[in-house]
Amino acid sequence: MLALVLAVVAVAGTRDAGAIPPRRLVEVADLSRPVISPDGRHVAFRLEQANIERDTIVTTWYVQDVDGAAPPLRVSDGGFAMHAFHGLSAPEAPVWSSDGRWIYYRAMVDGRIDVWGAAADGSAAEAVTGSSADVRDFSLDADGRTLIYSVGATREQVAAAERAQYDQGVLLDKSVPIGQPLFRSGFIEGRPATQRYRGGRELERAGLLADVEDRWLALDMVTGQQRELSPAARQAVAAESMPGKEGGAWKRAIDRQRGRTATLVRSGSGQGLYVQPYSELTVLLDPAGRRSITCRAGECRHKPITDIRWRPGGDELLFTVTDRDAGSSQSIFRWNVETGTVVPVVQANGLVNGGRDPLSACGVSVRVMVCVAAEADRPPYLERIDLDTGERRALFEPNAALAIDIAATTPARRLRWTDASGQAFSGYFFPARSGSRAAPPLFVNYYQCSGFVRGGTGDEWPLVSLAAQGVAALCINYAPLPLDAVDRYNQGMSAVRSAIDLLASTGEIDRSRVGMGGLSLGAEVTLWTLVNSDLLAAASVSSPAHTPLTYELRNLYDDTFLPALQTYWQLQAPDATPERWRILSPVFNLDKVQAPILMQLPEQEYLQALDYTVPLIKAGRSELYVFPDEAHFKFMPKHRLAVYQRNLDWFRFWLLDQEDPDRSRREQYMRWRVMKAGTVAKKP
Repeated sequence: MLALVLAVVAVAGTRDAGAIPPRRLVEVADLSRPVISPDGRHVAFRLEQANIERDTIVTTWYVQDVDGAAPPLRVSDGGFAMHAFHGLSAPEAPVWSSDGRWIYYRAMVDGRIDVWGAAADGSAAEAVTGSSADVRDFSLDADGRTLIYSVGATREQVAAAERAQYDQGVLLDKSVPIGQPLFRSGFIEGRPATQRYRGGRELERAGLLADVEDRWLALDMVTGQQRELSPAARQAVAAESMPGKEGGAWKRAIDRQRGRTATLVRSGSGQGLYVQPYSELTVLLDPAGRRSITCRAGECRHKPITDIRWRPGGDELLFTVTDRDAGSSQSIFRWNVETGTVVPVVQANGLVNGGRDPLSACGVSVRVMVCVAAEADRPPYLERIDLDTGERRALFEPNAALAIDIAATTPARRLRWTDASGQAFSGYFFPARSGSRAAPPLFVNYYQCSGFVRGGTGDEWPLVSLAAQGVAALCINYAPLPLDAVDRYNQGMSAVRSAIDLLASTGEIDRSRVGMGGLSLGAEVTLWTLVNSDLLAAASVSSPAHTPLTYELRNLYDDTFLPALQTYWQLQAPDATPERWRILSPVFNLDKVQAPILMQLPEQEYLQALDYTVPLIKAGRSELYVFPDEAHFKFMPKHRLAVYQRNLDWFRFWLLDQEDPDRSRREQYMRWRVMKAGTVAKKP
């Protein structure tokens, strides 16, 4: 029956194959954090999907047999997707009861975050906690009888603190994110909230009273009785949940049965680079860490290892290598810490982990892993992998129709090339679907191309939609990043230039019609390329570059912002390093910006760009859209669809000279025609 349903879906999906409108990319179903039941027979996972009409991300919990004999069973709604600090949805890992009959998870329902329980057979789902404060973290004890959870300030206390600041005014200090509205100006954990910097760290925002110390409570699951944990018990719980920092480790995995701890420590020469490129894998063989062993096999040494997991009941450690040279593809290996042997389990063409985040983990049992797999041109699906044979089997493909349409119309091709200096790059190329004999234009997105690339880093440029409508699309992975900002930007520009040379030499693109877009580093490299080359005919960015205005807006955060500014951009105050500012900031290079640039910025960041966006707008070379409540990554489905559609329109207009006949966009094209006329008139 499942095969029949998928066949029907496939036929339905290919009726308009070739169009692949942006809406289909916004509505891709994402899967996260599969966790296998204690008996190894079932896997629980969460599906999240944009609902454009409701303008929210809807989540649903499923349980499926690991053998794939039946389709997944929907066991509960997961509530509204809570936001991570940077704007993306926060992953939630389920916790199985010891008897495998229930899963437990955090969920936001009716404006409150509780621990919920859902029966694995789908017969019941209910809130387990009912605190006046939102649950921050939770765990079950070994026998599943006691649920331990933490809470902070109550919802009423948070609302009162927000109202007090509204009524009495906001004291401007280092907690206040200058440059964005100050009252309920963004989303924290799924709802409008007053935001403040957490610990002064850039981009990381939290709600008021987020610094209130955790209260840890214990709930007896049988009697329903609740008690507050003692200080000693609270410290033990907190220590258990904190990531290990043994020997500078950035990740650890604990084998609780045998008291062993695996750690990852950054390694490799980081001289002149943003970060050391590799991770050293070590196992502490006893709880005190007196004995240790380091993996010296070729599969471990000088490798970008990104995840580690113990295989239950044995001596094998599973580790994941994320190879940027291979297009950010992942491979998983088994390392026997007693014998030292390393055996490959799987080598994927994309991500094979626990979801959209490359650092997320598969679910692991004695015999199998269950992972979320995704490739550049294949949306996420759930996969079972046999740990001994490496056999792979799809369990659940919620995006089957889209995958079939992309494969039939705009499949991606992995590219690997070097620039003139010998620096290697990798990426994914979507050839244009076009009936014309002329070479098509090209759109480039630069940053990371992990998993299903959909809209590139930042998820704003619908690559397959562009390719389906005649604009070839290329996503480029950055190489190891130089610490020097000029070297970093020149490296990005060289990646773009050498890719254009490669594709133009084979007649696959027209080098005179190239567009580019990016977020964060991708936006900075796009602006740099626009200013320092003649490669681009049009551009689009979704975040700002550093300017003197940025410096003034963030100068208050001198203990966090200024050291980072000097370390990563080699900038100090504008009057202290004026030459460096003139090189790096677009403010001092506006006369070099000849190609039109579309800016679609979040409300939390757009003020930092006004000292160059306003002159460009007045000169008829730019348009700026600002999206309310949005952070670095845009979250709301209507916003994402609007951004997708406008970017598609923008590059079709400038690179193909095409306009969408939709009457609702008539004024947009009138403005762009005026801009185009002015741009043509200014060319020599």
